[in-house]
Amino acid sequence: MSLLTKVLAPFSNDIGIDLGTTNSLVYLRGKGIIINEPSVVALNQKTGQVVAVGAKAKEMLGRTPQHIRAVRPLVNGVISDFEVTEEMIGYFLNKAQRGTRALVGPRVVIGVPSGITNVESRAVRDAARNAGAREVHIVEEAIAAAIGMRLPIHEARASMVVDIGGGTTDIAILSLNGIVTSKNIHTAGDKLNSDIVAHLRNEFKIVIGETTAEDLKFAVCALLEQDELLEEPVRGRDLVTGLPKEVVITDEDIRDAVAVSIDAIIEGIKEVLESSPPTVVADIMKVGINLTGGGALIYGIPELLSSMLELPVNVANDPLTSVVRGTGFIVEKLEDYNDILLEEDALPTFENS
Repeated sequence: MSLLTKVLAPFSNDIGIDLGTTNSLVYLRGKGIIINEPSVVALNQKTGQVVAVGAKAKEMLGRTPQHIRAVRPLVNGVISDFEVTEEMIGYFLNKAQRGTRALVGPRVVIGVPSGITNVESRAVRDAARNAGAREVHIVEEAIAAAIGMRLPIHEARASMVVDIGGGTTDIAILSLNGIVTSKNIHTAGDKLNSDIVAHLRNEFKIVIGETTAEDLKFAVCALLEQDELLEEPVRGRDLVTGLPKEVVITDEDIRDAVAVSIDAIIEGIKEVLESSPPTVVADIMKVGINLTGGGALIYGIPELLSSMLELPVNVANDPLTSVVRGTGFIVEKLEDYNDILLEEDALPTFENS
């Protein structure tokens, strides 16, 4: 710890953020997880001002007048709208520090998808600094999730994490505080939602919103066939008449809708295992895969993965908070985790698309 950091420590806060595509969670040192809100911002296009952030903004999705736009500033885990992301981070930092006696900006640890580019990492750092952070540290979400699940990633044995989030699925094998092999795919919770919307549109000629699709995903999605049929009435707009319509959706309909995307996640896991050293795979065979993220809550997914991969699958105690709990452990003892944080490059590296 530098002398300046020691001097400023009593006058500032340490904050961990899981900056997710769908939801953002915030951990305040000494208090725990204090914010869990959607990553949505509502903007007044006439004035350019922010109308609402988080839960209030999500309520506006699909219900706003023409001059108000509710947007998700992160796509596939990375910033797509820098200024809006800056506003959102500023809102979370201010809300987290409400009632505290901070005299200077906080030290912030932010979780980002594994394999993030230098340009994307720089965008996260700049957005947090512009939002008021004094120091910004970046940690890959797979590592943060492993720390949040209390996996022994500091030891010379491999641990595998599959984090099915909103915008991305992070697949990584960890050992000795680093990533041995990893893959980040853009097939995750949001893609499953859009699959359900498209399936109902094609098969039932009914148009529903993303929020309704997400509700269906958890209400009637069973990835393995059940003895008892699951079903749920769904209301939307008839594609033919344009009038309101109600249909009954079963678990079989949802399985059909998400099958291709679930296969893509399984293939991603297989690719990571296939590209790993034999000793690492032997470790994973003993301890299994650790499943976390919102996707871990989909009924039947642990059993399906275990069946398809022939490996044990362990689900995190609280899959939605693994990453932010990991950032929380880091901010509590920041100096102990310096070797796992992403280094700040002097200049961003531009990659050819």
